[in-house]
Amino acid sequence: MPFNRTLLSVALVVVALVVQVSVLARLQLPGATPDLLLLVVLGLAFVYGPVSGSLIGFGAGLLADLAPPADHAAGRYALVLCVIGYVAGMARPENGQLKSAFTPMAFVVAAAIGSTLLYAGVGSLVGDTAARHVGLGSLLFTAVVYDLLLAPFTVPLIMALARRTENDPVADAGGGDVAAGWLASGTGLRIGSQRGGMRLRAARSRAARAGRIKGVKRL
Repeated sequence: MPFNRTLLSVALVVVALVVQVSVLARLQLPGATPDLLLLVVLGLAFVYGPVSGSLIGFGAGLLADLAPPADHAAGRYALVLCVIGYVAGMARPENGQLKSAFTPMAFVVAAAIGSTLLYAGVGSLVGDTAARHVGLGSLLFTAVVYDLLLAPFTVPLIMALARRTENDPVADAGGGDVAAGWLASGTGLRIGSQRGGMRLRAARSRAARAGRIKGVKRL
């Protein structure tokens, strides 16, 4: 991956892991723990695509496997997030335009369910039966609820930051990119959209003035 992508991805993954381990895991919420790391992987994969998404997911999952308290086999969550990152990256449209929040929100639900089932499935292969004792149905329900509550406040911001590293003129203009489609669909967040809109209006104003000047010269 390019250096800017790598630097941003590492920074976001480390921050998300620290917050998840030191804050979210200590809330002692019923059922699953809110998975901020999963949402970071989703947000980056939506912008960077399947290959980068799988690499980011693998690295993020490996850090989570090694972070204390590490009570499971190393590489277990790395495999889960690698698959999730690749599949989420496949949702990235070629033109970068996504005008509805339905697809990202659907992927959040699918990722919460899929990651829980895949994690439990890999655990059963290595002899970890903790999911059976806790209750798989309760884990699935709470994972979906917690991730859906966090997603509107995290995924659009992550996507907007990732777009900045792409040097994408569409993102600089504040319209037509994946994050703008999420934000415009009613989440209530407008991260970077007002600033981009002002730049777009300024560019149009300059173009209009240039057209008037050229018209005077032709006369």
